Amino acid sequence: MNIPEHIGIIMDGNGRWARERGQLRTAGHRAGTDAAREIVRSCGELGVKYLTIYVFSAENWGRPRIEISMLMDLLVEMTRREIKNLNENNVRLKAIGDIERLPSKTKAELKKGIDETSGNTGLTLILAISYGGRMEIVNAAKAFARSVLDNPKLIEKLDEKTFGGYLYTKDIPDPELIIRTGGDYRISNFLLWQAAYSELYITDTLWPDFNKDALICAIENYNRRDRRFGKVKE
Repeated sequence: MNIPEHIGIIMDGNGRWARERGQLRTAGHRAGTDAAREIVRSCGELGVKYLTIYVFSAENWGRPRIEISMLMDLLVEMTRREIKNLNENNVRLKAIGDIERLPSKTKAELKKGIDETSGNTGLTLILAISYGGRMEIVNAAKAFARSVLDNPKLIEKLDEKTFGGYLYTKDIPDPELIIRTGGDYRISNFLLWQAAYSELYITDTLWPDFNKDALICAIENYNRRDRRFGKVKE
């Protein structure tokens, strides 16, 4: 198979998975962390270079406070528990989004994980946390505007590649494949700029049930796509 260099995943369905089993939403989120662990390991085995998973959106701050608190605690627990596995599997951890908005404990644990895996050279795991695609583009525009104040000539040099250098993902290639679990047909403010030519794969499988076999099915489907980038193949 042609393995995508970068895969993005919108992990959806934790709450529905728990509800179907008569459990609390928290049980679904915890089961979702197990699925994430398997997919990270599987991407490393398959040779994927970058994996971006949508952990917590900017809009998720509008959820009930008790659920947000649980998710932040779960993120701390997961990061602390998985660092050893990430290092053993040569996985480098990164994060994108409004990280400063995170609780201090969550932010500190995340930074520690990023620092402790910074020397790894295998899969790069990017956690999109407190992330919104529109917010990312607005922040990039602000950063460019500040640069123009120092050097007005930059305006004439601005193109898509230059503007991309102001995004959170400036050192990361755009995703070739974006997977959404849970069956909803929307992109939910995820990597809006970067997804311009991403292939979308939607599955009804709820995130806690998404496994290596499901990932391979998505990649096989990606291999059947005719990627023309607006051009014509004779």
